[in-house]
Amino acid sequence: MFVGHYSVAFAAKSHKNKIPLWVLFVAVQFLDYIWATLVLLGIEKLRVIKGFTAGSMLDSYFHPYSHSLIAAIAWSCIAGLAYRIFCGRHSFYRKYAALIVGAAVLSHWILDLIAHPRDLAIYDNTWKVGFGLWNYRDPEFALEIGLLGPGIMLYLTRNAMPAIRKTAVIAFGVALVVIQIGHTYVPRTPLTDKATAMGVWVFYTLFVVVAFLIEKIGSRRQTNAP
Repeated sequence: MFVGHYSVAFAAKSHKNKIPLWVLFVAVQFLDYIWATLVLLGIEKLRVIKGFTAGSMLDSYFHPYSHSLIAAIAWSCIAGLAYRIFCGRHSFYRKYAALIVGAAVLSHWILDLIAHPRDLAIYDNTWKVGFGLWNYRDPEFALEIGLLGPGIMLYLTRNAMPAIRKTAVIAFGVALVVIQIGHTYVPRTPLTDKATAMGVWVFYTLFVVVAFLIEKIGSRRQTNAP
C-alpha cells in the first residue's frame, strides 16, 4: 500500500477535530518512518528484488519493531499520547483528537495487511500474515485509487475552504495518482535497501510539506472573513 494510506489522512480531517492535515499525513505513514529509520540503522532488514511481487519490489523480511501488530499498536499509543502532550494546550486541540491520530497510525498496518505478502508479524518476527494483494497489480492499483478518491472527496465536503484550496487539493490528488501509476507500472532498477529507506524519508516528508502548504492557501482570507 502506498498512496492509499493518505486516504485515511484526508478522510479523518475535519473542522470538528481540527487536526492539521500534515499531522495526519505523518500519522498514516508513521510506521514507515520508523521502518525506514531502522533499515538505515541496520536494525530491520530489507531486500529490493525486481519482480518480488507484481506490485512491489520490497521484501521486508525482518521488520518486527515497526510492522508487527503489537508494535503498531504500541506506536499508535505513543503517537496519540505525543499529540495530546504537545498539542493539548493549543486552541485547535480537541479531546478526542489524540484517539484519531492514534487510529490513523494503526490504519497503516491494517491497509498493509491487505497489500503485503505474508511478512507482517503479529508479535516479534512470528505468526506472519498478509493477504498478498501486491501479487495482483491491477486490483492493487484499483484499491489504492479507490481509497484515495473517496478520502479526498470526504476532505473536500467536510472542510470549508476557498475555491483556490479545493483546486490545490484536487491537483495534489491527481499528482498522487500519477505517482502511484509510476510506482505500480513503470519499470525501474532496484535500489539498495539504504537508498530505498532514504527515499521513503524524502518523498513522504515532501508529501507532508505539500499537505502543510495546502492548508495555508487562503487561510488568511478565511480568518478575515466576516
